[in-house]
Amino acid sequence: MMSDNFDAVIWDFGGVLTSSPFEAFSRYEEERGLPKDFIRSVNARNGDTNAWAQLERSEIDADGFDDLFRAESRLLGHEVDGKDILGLLAGDIRPRVVDALKICKQHVKVACITNNAPIGRGASMSDDADKAARAKAVLDVFDHVIESSKLGIRKPDPRIYQIMFETLSVDPTRCVYLDDLGINLKPARAMGMATIKVLSEEQLLGDLRQVTGFQGF
Repeated sequence: MMSDNFDAVIWDFGGVLTSSPFEAFSRYEEERGLPKDFIRSVNARNGDTNAWAQLERSEIDADGFDDLFRAESRLLGHEVDGKDILGLLAGDIRPRVVDALKICKQHVKVACITNNAPIGRGASMSDDADKAARAKAVLDVFDHVIESSKLGIRKPDPRIYQIMFETLSVDPTRCVYLDDLGINLKPARAMGMATIKVLSEEQLLGDLRQVTGFQGF
């Protein structure tokens, strides 16, 4: 049983428990005639100080993000409205992954570390009341949730993981961590966590079954 080897499963939210915003980014790029993965390239440049990083630490608001993202994207050859990008962030809940989360909770602690922004209704970052309510229902399953926009620290800063270990009273070597971004998995792995990079819903479920030995999802 997993509980013999691990004490907690720690999850990212967007792109793990929900569909990936990268899918929405790709559709937007196709519709606007932008180069493939252009939005992600803007977000990756100056990763700790750019508009995205500042928003996720609540150092700027939506208007400030719009101005900075426009400027950053313009420097890379295509001006893009930052507010358009914010409207693409809220994915759809993945019910089978939520079921897996609940099965994990029957055996170990479950927690969430999410890089999010102070926009929309709560952690969902959506203005849609129903979507926000569904996201809140999932977040309520966790024993603890850390939001970058409230803490002022964002992944991949190692401090955000350490705060979670201390809050849960667990050793990192007895934790599993799931995220859809390799940059966020790297420090988690360096700290001793078993990591799962989420590429798709089916792959997530398969890898989680393999790591935990749990069935039913």
